[in-house]
Amino acid sequence: MSSTHEHLATEQGPARGGDAGERIARRIRDDILGGDLQPGARIRQEELAERFGASRVPVREAIRILVHEGLVTTRPNAGSWVSRLTPAECEEVYLMRERLEPLLLRFSAPHLTPDDLTELERLAAEVADASADGDVDGFLRADRAFHLASYAHADTQQLGELITKLWNTTAPYRRAYVATWTPRLRRLADDEHRLLIEMLRDGDLDEAERVLAGHIRRTRRQLAQHPEIFAAPGDPAASA
Repeated sequence: MSSTHEHLATEQGPARGGDAGERIARRIRDDILGGDLQPGARIRQEELAERFGASRVPVREAIRILVHEGLVTTRPNAGSWVSRLTPAECEEVYLMRERLEPLLLRFSAPHLTPDDLTELERLAAEVADASADGDVDGFLRADRAFHLASYAHADTQQLGELITKLWNTTAPYRRAYVATWTPRLRRLADDEHRLLIEMLRDGDLDEAERVLAGHIRRTRRQLAQHPEIFAAPGDPAASA
């Protein structure tokens, strides 16, 4: 049985450090999650091979990894590009997250140690500091770390990997959305993080699930009010 913690470690580039495909995938993943590669950007194997000084074999393996993670889309005889979502697709992904992440939290929560909860408090403070400074990149890194750390002890065969994939596919839109935040929305996110930690400390899993579902639902509704973040010039999928 593979745990969510094991999957998240793999995502961040562990143990198979000598594998060129994994290393290339990690670099491209960072570019996508960091906003350097936007949805719809073309992924060309020959350019990656030149950039990383690698043959086509590890480049193809890197693309395969990223397709599996939901970050890259590939079509036969059409090529590859950074995955894009329509507003309706993003809505669907958030509806899935809204229902599935509380379940993943319930699997993980009973196994969170006092040290884990202290780390969640540290990450929540990091999120709040980045938010107060208007640091979108810092906020996104800390927010992702906060939520995935809360799921780290869930021992699941498929759910943890699925949740990580759903996070990946919405990452570019979360970035654009967070950049529009008002001080009120920043404070609300901070309050929800602190409340979630309190519920986990109290062992009130029903309330923790409710807080988390509301946290995700609020983002889903706010994203629906910003259709402009889904617009992009050209569509590789359409021209395929």
